Amino acid sequence: MKLPGEELRSVTLADKSDQYNARMVRLTKEPIDFAALMEAVRSPHCGAVALFLGTVRDLTGDEVTKFLEYEAYPPMADKKLNQIEAELRARWTVGEVSIVHRLGRLEVGEISVAVAVSAPHRSEAFEACRFAIDTLKQVVPIWKKENAPDGSAAWLHESKPL
Repeated sequence: MKLPGEELRSVTLADKSDQYNARMVRLTKEPIDFAALMEAVRSPHCGAVALFLGTVRDLTGDEVTKFLEYEAYPPMADKKLNQIEAELRARWTVGEVSIVHRLGRLEVGEISVAVAVSAPHRSEAFEACRFAIDTLKQVVPIWKKENAPDGSAAWLHESKPL
């Protein structure tokens, strides 16, 4: 179901001058303002907003993480993020959708990814939000390098074809 004012926005590598707009999917090197992102998807046509935040944790299993570094292949990430939004809209009745992923160095506690979805009802908002983050983790070419206090590091990515 398309709601008034909907238009497809492409993914871009953002800088700090960009504003959060509804139906936005993008990569950014700037901190994610999750409150602004959540407000951007609110709609008078929707009674629910689901928000997922991925944050940098200090432990992965038994290994201490000092910081993470994220890199991406933007042309393919753009394509995959738009596919995720299109699939989400085909499966659920939703209002607005925003997906933002950080790139670069992130310290423990910083937000690495945010997904916000509005929908007429909570079940659709929750399900669509979960689908978006789970699929992003599987198919979008974004790589994470975990850096330990001793200087060791390892690149991680769970990519599978969509």
